[in-house]
Amino acid sequence: MLPYLTAPEINAGLDYPRLIDALDEAFRSLSERMPVRQRYDVGTTRSPGHLLTMPAWERGHSLGVKLVTVFPENAAFGLGAVSSVYVLLNAVTGQPRAIIDGEALTNRRTAATSALASRYLSRSDSSTLLLVGTGRLASCLPEAHRAVRSISKIIVWGRSRQRAITLANELIKMGFDARATDDLITSLNEADIVSCATTSREPIVTGRHLRPGTHLDLVGAFTPDMRESDDDAVCRSRVFVDTIAGALTEAGDLLQPIAAGRWSADDVCADLHQLAAGTSAGRLSLDEITLFKSVGSAIEDLVAASLLI
Repeated sequence: MLPYLTAPEINAGLDYPRLIDALDEAFRSLSERMPVRQRYDVGTTRSPGHLLTMPAWERGHSLGVKLVTVFPENAAFGLGAVSSVYVLLNAVTGQPRAIIDGEALTNRRTAATSALASRYLSRSDSSTLLLVGTGRLASCLPEAHRAVRSISKIIVWGRSRQRAITLANELIKMGFDARATDDLITSLNEADIVSCATTSREPIVTGRHLRPGTHLDLVGAFTPDMRESDDDAVCRSRVFVDTIAGALTEAGDLLQPIAAGRWSADDVCADLHQLAAGTSAGRLSLDEITLFKSVGSAIEDLVAASLLI
């Protein structure tokens, strides 16, 4: 019988320093580009639904695929709209090795990927993190960023003040100096790193309020009609992505300013492969604003899953 790895087992088995280093090595040595996730309409007129597939492989070494379903009407059944599972396979024989909770795996590897980007892009003395969002992914980001920077202070902003307070209290128990805020603009001027994990379709972070030297980490919006930053934030920043193909297909934070004629795809400075391989420079000065936009790459899932087995 195939082993099934639960969320607690994933969180216990993927400590951030080890996962970040493994992602760093994977992006550095990436020999094949993984396909952009494929989306299929599998619903009906009464019950719309989509199936997303995210395969990845390292020939002769590792192989796996994440299956994600999005059924927006699931609330009527008391269920979440998004479900996912990861299937890890033997890369030599093709036989299944394990089934893994997809949501927990995604949250863990996404936070670790943001921290990896921060290793190259945030100021080395960064200590204050502004967390925009209060969901499960948002709650993973502080610990991941603390693995690469001496993060001691967390400011939490969310559309629900009560959820922001709850998350801040959870972070206090983890040893952070954390507090919730209603004043996003003032908090943007305090933060060294701004990490956004929301499902917003309208800009939340405004470029004119970012102070010099800030690192902006955008991980929440993952479709062309979603965005967490405005055009000014993109135009003021040196922009980096997890994968160029994925970001320029799915990232509304970049596609919308391109469509408006405010910014160009040619202005992407580098992706994680180029940063990790040292073929492109990360942060160049203490006062520049850097922006990292991720939409998720299947190689991240494969690296994380492989560490668990």
